[in-house]
Amino acid sequence: MTSLAVMGVGRVGGETAYLAAVLGLVDEIIMHDVYEPLLRAQVLDLCHTGLDVAVSTDTEAMRDADIFVFAAGTPRNPGIRTRADLLEANLPVARSCGRHLKGFEGVVITITNPMDANNYALSKLMEVDRRRCIGFGGQLDSARFGCILGSENLRGPAVVLGEHGEHQVPIFSRTGQVVAPELRESILTRLRGASMEVIAGKGGTVFGPACHIARLIEAIVRDRREVLPCSCIVDGEYGLSGCSIGVPARIGREGVLAIEEWDLDPWEAERMHAAGAYIRDLARRFDD
Repeated sequence: MTSLAVMGVGRVGGETAYLAAVLGLVDEIIMHDVYEPLLRAQVLDLCHTGLDVAVSTDTEAMRDADIFVFAAGTPRNPGIRTRADLLEANLPVARSCGRHLKGFEGVVITITNPMDANNYALSKLMEVDRRRCIGFGGQLDSARFGCILGSENLRGPAVVLGEHGEHQVPIFSRTGQVVAPELRESILTRLRGASMEVIAGKGGTVFGPACHIARLIEAIVRDRREVLPCSCIVDGEYGLSGCSIGVPARIGREGVLAIEEWDLDPWEAERMHAAGAYIRDLARRFDD
């Protein structure tokens, strides 16, 4: 029996719970949200699907879940310029979660922005081994990168590492094609703003994040051992430490099975280290 706990069941958290049920990834879903009318509505809506999955709102049962998804807090909206601007708003939520689930033994998936800083924080606050804390964002950024590459008639694997934010690092060297620095910068600018049209038009991103989170959950539940761009807490990989940052991670039942260290070209390596320095500054707030 596989259980999934989701804290914060708004747009993305609620859709993630729904997809996990529809795809048959879990047998039990434990849901929590501070806004009780929303929580009640999401529980009823999920129950009304008739799917063979147990649904609970018992926060104590979250401690025994196999996978915990942290999606609580203030989401990004048109008035919030960058994901990092959400740190102060969501810091108390992360601390509260950490106190409640201290010593959690399952796998943690962090969604709440700024995701990289929050993933590092939850590992500290919950006292969870770094290999069992996975930050979500790189898969979504990579899919957006693929769309932009296609619009430029470029092909090849689309992978984004670095921060899930302004300091994301599209890995052009993996495409097998020569991309001029000017075009790289142009694509990076488009990539940074890729979510804003969706946010402006419908209030927030839903389908893209939830789809990729479900795939991440599946990689864990099914022990896929596939390499996905995820935020992981590094300890020397890529010359970085003291932060959680997007890297190619082999994901399986135990969480992060391994971090692959790819050869980056100078343009990518420079931005990867800048991303690490930026995230590390945010993460320092949790080192005490």
